[in-house]
Amino acid sequence: MLALDILGETTQDLKIAVMIPCYNEENTIAAVVRDFRTSLPTARIFVYDNNSKDQTIARARDAGAIVRCEPLQGKGNVVRRMFSDIQADVYVMVDGDSTYEAAAAPKLVEALISENLDMVVGRRMPQSQQAYRAGHVMGNKAFTKTVELLFGKSFADMLSGYHVFSRRFVKSFR
Repeated sequence: MLALDILGETTQDLKIAVMIPCYNEENTIAAVVRDFRTSLPTARIFVYDNNSKDQTIARARDAGAIVRCEPLQGKGNVVRRMFSDIQADVYVMVDGDSTYEAAAAPKLVEALISENLDMVVGRRMPQSQQAYRAGHVMGNKAFTKTVELLFGKSFADMLSGYHVFSRRFVKSFR
């Protein structure tokens, strides 16, 4: 069991919520839940289903997640609902498609706390093309470069689905 010492607190002292917005992720959701249970053993793991037509809900429940549903279609609606419903000190949000490394979560949480940040973004390091849809790499690079030109370099993967947020960020989000 991992217990990082972060500014006098351990991850066991922090209330950590793993939030997984899902739409038709029956093939991967159980592995994602299990992997985050291993990496952040004290975290509560929430799967928010967004009208899946497959067995996402059943597989998430079987893997031990707390499952909730958001009937308004779209990831933005799901994220707003998760931010509203869940109370925690640290929020880890990850896609349910198993393209992000759960083992990196403790380090991302540690960076958030030790550097007093409001958001840390996990970047995919694809082992295969499955991690990105067609055109995604080029679009992500173009979008990230545009933001860099406008606001300065701060992100390497603007379209990442792996974020760690502070309570301050989540509870001030509209």
